[in-house]
Formats: sequence, C-alpha cells, structure tokens
Amino acid sequence: MIPMKFDALRYVFPSRRTVVFASRGMVATGQPLAAQAGLDALKKGGNAIDAAVATAICLTVVEPTSNGIGGDNFALIWSGSPRKLYGLNSSGFSPMAANLDEMAGQKAMPKLGWKTVTVPGAPAGWFAMSKWFGKLPFRTLFEPAISYAEDGFPVSPTMAKLWAAAFAKYKAECTGEEFRSWFDTFAPLGRAPLPGETWRSAAHAKTLALIAETEAEAFYRGTLAEKVDAYARRFGAWLSADDLAEFDPEWVEPIHADYRGYDVWEIPPNGHGVTALMALNIMKGFSVPSSGVWDVEMRHRQIEAMKLAYADAARYVADPRFMDVRAADLLSEDYAAQRRALIGETAIAPAHGTPRPSGTVYIAAADGDGNMVSMIQSNYMGFGSGLAVPDTGIALHNRGSNFSLEPGHPNALAPRKKPYHTIIPGFLTRNGEPVGPFGVMGGFMQPQGHMQVVMNMLDLGMNPQEALDAPRWQWVGGKTVEVESSVPAHVAIGLAERGHDVKMLPDSITFGRGEIIVRTEHGTLAGATEPRTDGTVAAW
Repeated sequence: MIPMKFDALRYVFPSRRTVVFASRGMVATGQPLAAQAGLDALKKGGNAIDAAVATAICLTVVEPTSNGIGGDNFALIWSGSPRKLYGLNSSGFSPMAANLDEMAGQKAMPKLGWKTVTVPGAPAGWFAMSKWFGKLPFRTLFEPAISYAEDGFPVSPTMAKLWAAAFAKYKAECTGEEFRSWFDTFAPLGRAPLPGETWRSAAHAKTLALIAETEAEAFYRGTLAEKVDAYARRFGAWLSADDLAEFDPEWVEPIHADYRGYDVWEIPPNGHGVTALMALNIMKGFSVPSSGVWDVEMRHRQIEAMKLAYADAARYVADPRFMDVRAADLLSEDYAAQRRALIGETAIAPAHGTPRPSGTVYIAAADGDGNMVSMIQSNYMGFGSGLAVPDTGIALHNRGSNFSLEPGHPNALAPRKKPYHTIIPGFLTRNGEPVGPFGVMGGFMQPQGHMQVVMNMLDLGMNPQEALDAPRWQWVGGKTVEVESSVPAHVAIGLAERGHDVKMLPDSITFGRGEIIVRTEHGTLAGATEPRTDGTVAAW
C-alpha cells in the first residue's frame, strides 16, 4: 500500500531500531508503560479507540513532563460504519473574563501563570472517544493509570531529564504563591525525580478515579470543577467554573492534501496541521530528486516551503469562527502554485500571502479489525502554566500563551475563543483506504516533522522506522535553520551556501518525537517509534 522497503539489509543511514510487525493490535507511544496499558485494553476485548484512550490516560501519570489531566487533545479516528475518518478537536477556549485590554503594554502573551490558562479539554476528549467508538467500559480504561499513580512507577531517562529542566525553570521563574502547589505536587522532595526512581501521586489517582466514575462530569460540572474554580478565585484569575461547565469537545471534518497519490490528513484550525499540508502542496510541484536521500536542493526547497506555510499560518490560523479565510483557500492548488513560485536558489525571509476566499505526547493505535487512531495530547511547554490545582495532580496547561495581542488579528485574545494550537495528529489514506496514523510531537516542530516524515516515506521509500530515524532540520525564524549533528556535512554546507543560517545541534527531542503505524500490503501492521525518546511499540 505504500512504496517503502522493509529489507533489514538495505542501508540508508544507521537505524537505531527496527520496525515492529503484528497482526492483532499495536500501540506506539513515547513511554513503554503507557503503550502496554493500551495493549492491555486490546487484550481485554477493546478496540484501537479503547487502546488509544487508555494510553492517553496513562501518559498523564507516567509522562507528566509533556501532558496531563489539565491539557488538551486531538484525534483522527478511522472507524464507524461505514468506515471513515473522523476528527476530534478537544481543545479548550479562553475564559469568558479574558480581556485584551488587561494586556495593554505587553508585547506578547506570558508563557506562565493564570493568564495563559484556557479550559482543559483532555478529560472530555477521552470520554467522547470512548462513548462514540469504544467497546470497553470507560472506567476500565483508567485502571493502569490509577495503579501507577497509587503504587508508583520508575521514572524513565528522558522524562527525568525533562522533569529536571522544568524544575530548574520553575524554580527560577515561578516565585509567586500561586505556583507553590506545582512544587508540592511534582517536586515534594525539593527536586525532580531521578532516572529509575519510583514516583507516585495519590492525588492524581483520586482525580482519575473521579473522572472515570462520573464520565468526566466531575471535571467540568462537579467536585473537580469546584476545586479548579476555588484555586482560580483565590488568585483573581479569569478562569471560572462557568467556563468549565460550558465546554464540550467538537467533532470536526478532517482536512487533507493529495501528495504523490496519497491523502495526508490533519485536524482543521484552530490546530496548525494545515501548515504541513500547505508545505506538502508546495513541494508536490517539484520532482522527486534522483540524487538520493541527501539531495541538498530538496532540503532547501523543503525549508523554503515550510517557511512560506508558517508565514501564512501565523497570519491566518485561529479559531475558525474568527479566520479571514478558510482552510480550503489555503490549500488550493492555485495558491500553492503562487507560493511555489517564490522559491528560488537562495533562502528568503518569508512573508504571508493573500489566498483568495474560496511539551506533547503522541499515540498511534490499531487493531486487527481495521480501527486505527492518531491521537495527540499536551499541556504545552512541558508541564504547562506552572500551576497545579492543589491536592488533585492536575497541572493546568498554558495554551493561551499562543494568543496574539494585536487588535484585529484573527488570533487576538478574546473571551470564549480557542487559541492557535500546535498539537496535530496525522493520518494517511490511499484510494479511500487507511494506510495509518503518524505524528511528530514538539510544539512548532510538529508540521515540520510531519512534512519530513511523509516525504521520507512517500518520496524516498523509507520504511516507518527509517523515516523516524532520519536526521531532521527545523526552521526557527528568519533564515535560521537548526539541523541535527547527524545530517551529512555536505548538506549543511550546501544549505549555508544557499543563504541559510545553519545551526548544528545534537540529535535530541528538540527535533521532535514521533510514532507511526501503517497497514502493509499483507494486511499486517508495521509500527515504529522515535529514537529521540523512551518510546516503544507494544504489539500483539
């Protein structure tokens, strides 16, 4: 179904892992214990949706450095009768009390604190997926997570590193009384946990049990909502119980772009998956390089296409009720041709065009019955806002930090409005049939990772593991491009000769963390996980 090679002897570059094959079910994510929780759901008679939700819930316990109960999630789900691709946007909106005038004199939204907190959508997203597509009782999906929260689990190496970095940052920047409960919750010993050290959180377990028993009602209209409200009132925050009570997840129509005969699917705005699709639309007008994997011209064009796509995303992507243009306008073939024409032999400083009207965890799951899920969940920038609701284990995210303070901008801060959102699940289909879910975590790296992984598979014939292993680049603004140290020297030099300001960095999670599951031509499942993290593929 996909033009890739699974020849273990084929040399593209040194692969650090091998593709995992299975037939009855598979879960790929960045933390082994969470992947196993999803596989356990499959073995209990659940489907891929149950597996994805169980994994997502478990990740709030075993990887709190990247996501939590107080975050958001999005999903692309291949299921239903007849089978089709469904989109879930469970990202929250700003509080009714949010006020742009209160931010006067500031150049940008803060990164930490109450002003950044929007309504968390994750718990409602779990229940929506379970209710509409799952087979197991909702409470069953919480059992592994509650067990790990109560009894403890050994902290993995990558998470310990991220936890220590977050602790150092918060110790320096989160000095107000409102932040004290984060330290009480996540650093009760006065430091971050060490690799292999057992971590437990009884408060987190109790909170998850309440969400399970009440089908998430306690979080939005019950005991937990009251605790969030009391915490917010204590510090005069915008967020209130009324905001929580008004929230419901949205089922949305996924958007797509055709690329080399495949459809690449993303969630529509307020997410920025459209950025990856715009870049691919531009790139499909160029021929596939004949010179191999490390063709400098192709990498130059990739970077330029992504810069142009991001310039448009920064100008137009917002809560769709406030956007000047539609996603379809940004994805039109004519507009892609206009943007493609701007790419020359040297690097440019990008500007947005004018289309005519017309810190994150990722989960890929599949079962033997054909259900497949691409799901992503995040608190943003690690633990999020630096705020934790006392005695609950709930770290509140900081998605409101992505609002613009420019009056009249589509993404300007306003009441009950969803901010520009960075988390994006991806999915591939061909001729109306599923190929599989894919994702690359990492804030503004995500569309860049999506484009590189898709092109690695569809243009260069890499299998899923090779596509994830391949060294990456990341455009960070202006003409500056960061590249991993494993990128061949001639590519880095070639990009510099074309006017790019090339910064070489060690291979790390800076360049994203991803997972992929594809259905092979034999009807089996092939899974891969990111070498830049502690990820695993749990298979059955």
